[in-house]
Amino acid sequence: MFTGSIVALVTPMDDSGNVCRSSLKKLIDYHVASGTAAIVSVGTTGESATLSHEEHGDVVMLTLEAGRWPYSGDCRNRGKRHR
Repeated sequence: MFTGSIVALVTPMDDSGNVCRSSLKKLIDYHVASGTAAIVSVGTTGESATLSHEEHGDVVMLTLEAGRWPYSGDCRNRGKRHR
């Protein structure tokens, strides 16, 4: 059972449309420091449809490596970049 906040984390992108790993790390660090109970990445905020498999995996791994909480990530395969 979760208690506390569960955050649907956005995936920050740079000006070229790539995942901005440094900004993502800052967001994750912020939530760790703030006591966030759990995090959901690449799922509920809509960006998963625009990420490649590699980008999707990178976001999941960065979130798992940096976080110390229960984790949920989107496992659906959708969007043109997935074909």
